Amino acid sequence: MKGTLRSVIGHLHQNVSLENPIGMSKKTFSILLLLCITQQLIYPQSLTQTIRGSVVDTDAKYPLIGVTVLLADEGLDKLVGTVTDLDGSFRLTAVPLGRHTLKFSFIGYKDVVLSNLILTSQKELILEVTMEEMAVSLDDVVVRATRSGEAQNEMAVVSARAFTVEETDRYAGSRGDPARMASNFAGVQGADDSRNDIVIRGNSPGSVLWQLEGINIPNPNHFGASGTAGGPVNIINNKILANSDFYTGAFPAEFGNTVSGVFDLKFRKGNNENHEKSFQLGFMGAELFLEGPINREKKSSYLVGYRYSSLQMFTALGIDVGTTAIPKYQDVAFKFNFPMKNNGNLSIFAVGGQSDIAIKVSEENIADRNIYGEKDRDQYFGSRMGVLGVSYEKVLKNNTFMKATLAASQEHVSADHYFIVGTVKPDGFLDIQAMPPILGYDFTTNKYSQVVSFFKKVDNKNTINYGLQNDIFHFNFLDSARQATILPGTGGSSLQFQTTPWSYRWTTEGDVAVLSQPYVQWKHKVNEDLSFVAGVHSQYFSLTNSWSVIEPRAGLTWRLPKNQGINFGMGLHSQIQSPYTYFYRFTDSGRPQEGFQQHNREMDFTRSKHLVLGYDRTLGSQVRMKLETYYQRLSNVPVENRQSSFSLLNTGASFDRLFPEVGLVNEGIGENYGLELTLEKYYSKGYMFLFTGSLFEAKYQGSDGVWRDTEFNGNYAFNALATKEFKTKKGLIGIGTNLTTAGGRRYGPVDVARTQQEQEVIFQDATRNSLQFAPYFRADLRINYRINTKRLGHEIALDLINILDTKNILNLTWAPNEIDNPDPEKSIISNYQLGFLPIFYYKVDF
Repeated sequence: MKGTLRSVIGHLHQNVSLENPIGMSKKTFSILLLLCITQQLIYPQSLTQTIRGSVVDTDAKYPLIGVTVLLADEGLDKLVGTVTDLDGSFRLTAVPLGRHTLKFSFIGYKDVVLSNLILTSQKELILEVTMEEMAVSLDDVVVRATRSGEAQNEMAVVSARAFTVEETDRYAGSRGDPARMASNFAGVQGADDSRNDIVIRGNSPGSVLWQLEGINIPNPNHFGASGTAGGPVNIINNKILANSDFYTGAFPAEFGNTVSGVFDLKFRKGNNENHEKSFQLGFMGAELFLEGPINREKKSSYLVGYRYSSLQMFTALGIDVGTTAIPKYQDVAFKFNFPMKNNGNLSIFAVGGQSDIAIKVSEENIADRNIYGEKDRDQYFGSRMGVLGVSYEKVLKNNTFMKATLAASQEHVSADHYFIVGTVKPDGFLDIQAMPPILGYDFTTNKYSQVVSFFKKVDNKNTINYGLQNDIFHFNFLDSARQATILPGTGGSSLQFQTTPWSYRWTTEGDVAVLSQPYVQWKHKVNEDLSFVAGVHSQYFSLTNSWSVIEPRAGLTWRLPKNQGINFGMGLHSQIQSPYTYFYRFTDSGRPQEGFQQHNREMDFTRSKHLVLGYDRTLGSQVRMKLETYYQRLSNVPVENRQSSFSLLNTGASFDRLFPEVGLVNEGIGENYGLELTLEKYYSKGYMFLFTGSLFEAKYQGSDGVWRDTEFNGNYAFNALATKEFKTKKGLIGIGTNLTTAGGRRYGPVDVARTQQEQEVIFQDATRNSLQFAPYFRADLRINYRINTKRLGHEIALDLINILDTKNILNLTWAPNEIDNPDPEKSIISNYQLGFLPIFYYKVDF
């Protein structure tokens, strides 16, 4: 009895995900598809919209005056463009609706080409563009353009990519989720179809860092469990995001406390001239977004978004969604932006969400109870997270830009379990005689963050960036559990039970810790073809007095003839353990004389060395090929203080908390290496495609010194994604597909006796991860129709997830085949990934 959410995921898999949540039949799908396909194609459009924004220097952030902004669509018969004014602002009016490409040119700066920009009838397209100054004069170089998809952070030279809000919607199967979208990139895999955890280059999903507006934030997902970085539904709605960066290795010096990957997210600013509204209804929720000017003269703006769980709403309307355990969630996000005098800007931002689910097995029919993992109890689970921050940025003298941010955040997870004492009535329901509590926990982490950073543009060849991030944690972890059993020889209406004494496994209240991370980094351009980055990061954690004094980072970019380039990156990185693991109280079975206490309080950082070598080439004007090979060496990994195969590298991809039987020590190691390919065609001529492939190894050593595959070592992963769009009289029809295949997860022979005793699957220690599930395969299809009218903009979309209903095994689970005397061999069953899942939504802009 460990207080996991195994039954939660069972309900979500069996009842919500595999069944149609809104009663839509395959016949209805066919009708919608037919309506989309039979639209008359390729009609001229009469509606237009405005594209506007600002252009600033990448490093010092001062406005660039006189930048040429051109509409660079193929087939244009006339020149459409403008130049930026004294504030660096530009405006293109009366631009036809649809997808467009913009080109920004300025003497002494690299061109910027932004492709695949979507323009609709009810929303202006507002862009914030940065341009990088060239290292030498125009007479000495061939001007190369910065294109869509390249990381916005100029200190990132390898394993980095920018992504847009539109990409999170356009990729089939992404469901508007940045993490699910990122699983299409080379070196990245989804860990569980029902959740958005991602495995980056074989690393544990729990090691991914989420950052918002420069602040490290808690797990931004509904139903997020302790020690994880994912969940079923992302709290951060993609419609409030600006273009953001995603990193998979050898990060710039500004990023710390991660050994795997980084989501560097930013909120966009609201429209500061016109009020715009958007409403969306679909499987993920009912969503409302509002944006507009607070004061037009001062150019201040607001942006607010709110979402409410659709399943909860459908249930309130009397619609059967296939389960009585309704996942309930809601979230909100906002950003208020206030331009200040003397090139300053103040913004206030926030995001937060709460979720809960009640699994009342006591109210279900016995036939339904047999499909769930823990059917001897009622479970109540809830979670919430929130971030509130204020950020001030200012262009200073001497080509210096400063940004300072203060924020407060909270992460909360709680659960209560009640043991069912009762008998089955003739109608299949239970006659409840008692429901004693057997588990309750409440984990809350409050954090107060401060970040200040400076960007100094020394000259057109040198840029220095330095800063400091401090996080002050307040930990409150409370947990108590006990066992309950039915006494033998009792039955009928006189069932008797007994309980063990309560075990207080977490009793932490008000413990404080500080995580401090200073850094400095420097970029030098030798010439326009050769540049390098060097930096140092440092990290101190007061709870364990851990200090990684110097973490060097370095990178190099060398542009070659014929649109080729070589990139190199390296770095030393470190990460604290999941905070709750430090405070777990238990009796170490190897050292029982030490008693019931916190045996893991002194765990140090996990450390990682990254080496990345990349090659890229532009094939024509619209296709890019990229190859990267990498090696990662992990050390100081927590393993058991006895000889075993356990390692924290295998955790972080489920709802389960960690309950070690013995103390953990930083003596484990691991290594990941592989080769990745990306072949991408930017959107042009009505279509785009993205093909990625990865061949990799992910190995580790436990305290027994044996090299084994990690659970996430599938050895290969391939994705093929494509989208084709057709113009119609009033909009666009898009058809996209995504094919994914990957090696299966690792597992081992089951220890049947211990599994029956612990009521969960436990593998034999010596043969852990010696077996592999069958390869994973999934095909997704997305159809969307954008309709533009003078007063409204509509979008109807249908995402068909796992359209072939492929049965992919996720893991093994304990599901007793009998209530009183289960057969162990028959009770260990395969737990499958999501089957066919249709997701329909309708959005209107007004």
